[in-house]
Amino acid sequence: MKISKHLLYPVFALAISGSLFTGCKKGTDFQSKAPQAETAVSSTSKLHLDAVTLSQDFEVGSTSPKTAYDVSPTGSSSGDNVTLQGNSWNLYDALIGNLSGDLKNGAWAARIRNTGKITMLYNVTTGIATVTIKHGTYGGDSPSTWGLWYSTTGGTTWTQSGGNITTTSTLQTQSFTINVTGNARLEIRKLSGGTNRIDIDDITINDNGSGGGGGGTVLTGKKFLFDATKYENAGSADWQIDADGTESVPIYTGGTTVETKAQRIPTPSYTGITSTTAETYWKGALSSWAVALVKDGELVETLPVGTAITYGNSSNPQDLSNYDVYVVVEPNRLFTTAEKTAIMNFVANGGGLMMVADHTAATTGGTDSNGYNPSDRDGDGYDSPRVWNDLMTNNGINNTHPFGFNIDYIDINDQPSSNVYTGTNANAQKVLNGAAGTASKLAFYDGTTATLFPADNANVQGLFWRTSFTNGSNTGVMALLSTYGSGRVVFIGDSSDADDGTGDTGDSLFNGWSGDAPSGFTSHPAFHLNASLWLAKAQ
Repeated sequence: MKISKHLLYPVFALAISGSLFTGCKKGTDFQSKAPQAETAVSSTSKLHLDAVTLSQDFEVGSTSPKTAYDVSPTGSSSGDNVTLQGNSWNLYDALIGNLSGDLKNGAWAARIRNTGKITMLYNVTTGIATVTIKHGTYGGDSPSTWGLWYSTTGGTTWTQSGGNITTTSTLQTQSFTINVTGNARLEIRKLSGGTNRIDIDDITINDNGSGGGGGGTVLTGKKFLFDATKYENAGSADWQIDADGTESVPIYTGGTTVETKAQRIPTPSYTGITSTTAETYWKGALSSWAVALVKDGELVETLPVGTAITYGNSSNPQDLSNYDVYVVVEPNRLFTTAEKTAIMNFVANGGGLMMVADHTAATTGGTDSNGYNPSDRDGDGYDSPRVWNDLMTNNGINNTHPFGFNIDYIDINDQPSSNVYTGTNANAQKVLNGAAGTASKLAFYDGTTATLFPADNANVQGLFWRTSFTNGSNTGVMALLSTYGSGRVVFIGDSSDADDGTGDTGDSLFNGWSGDAPSGFTSHPAFHLNASLWLAKAQ
């Protein structure tokens, strides 16, 4: 990783500084809490993918844009209009709430009373094939009925799809088949039950485009959790998507330093992000990555320091089961036994794990005989290669290369490597030539590599190799993918490729995300974004 303050041992740094860069609702019917963030609009892919035109889950950040059922005067359309994922909706006698009585998938849901309704004030342009909607009865209220209407005339006339639906005390998913082409919009109407309330969540529209080669839409609304519990901000590292606080963090030289501290929900709100928003909208060296995901219609959050890493714990609002992808960039502390169990089960049950490591040496005690430097930034005896290897060899579930690789204890530069996989593996093609573009080059500024063990997991696939190594071999692998159970894994051996060069002003950061673009050196954004979408099963 190319970060000058990451030269961990000053006595050696003086000797090599000339040649090495290392761092490397209404009244009491509404309450606010810290929920999951939500993103903007869907992203069109170069590939022909499952075409989800809209995925509205009402995850609105820390504050609801509609806290009262209706406004004065009653039925005022302008007062009931809200913007969700960059699109306009009307919530008449409805709000967006997060009370314990709300049946919801996530932190928020829409809640309707009387004969209220939720209406799209815009059209999807590629028609509607099918729609799914989650629904249920609020709190201890009695059941009510509701229905779905659609319009192909810009809201002038409406047609009901299917029959009336009755809510229950558990969250249910209702499917509708509409099959209209061109411009179309939806309206959900509460039909009976009086003041008894219902919850609506996760409205998903599958388009009715003609398909064919190319086109299609990346699945939106996927949830990405960026870890900040393992001192990813130690030393001059700043592997955070947005950090508004500060904390004291151990440093390898002893003592502590004051570093920026990431919070769960990035601020300002995702709702301000447009196609032209700069990555500096959020403050962190990973903000470019996160902002790009938001522009693609995905959801991003941080797992803050001190928060438990769990899987299957319904009392933890940030349980891994609530997310599609867990992103961990250069962890500097070992995962606990319980955390390793959670991560392995998360992946085995369909989750995506993005593993990013950095350079190391034979030991973390200093520069080794090969001139390799460790990256133990907090001085606890473990750097990211050792943390990841511990997960893969000491997890108590599968300790024999469960993902089909281990991480080498080396410190290499390769600027850039175009030694890229050229075979027909479908997963590899999605990561290397997916919706975000073509990833054809990869540059390492003091990173590490992996050794593959396909005998232990035949699904492991190298993506980039060091320039001097044989393409397709099991050694010298700079980036790879694998599957485990029903989940997916991507590994890359250098954190500098995700570094956008901005973040903590007290750190020496390097723009490896796009800084090489003028020279045509690398394609780091395409790799990271394609890998993210593949991990989330969004392409």
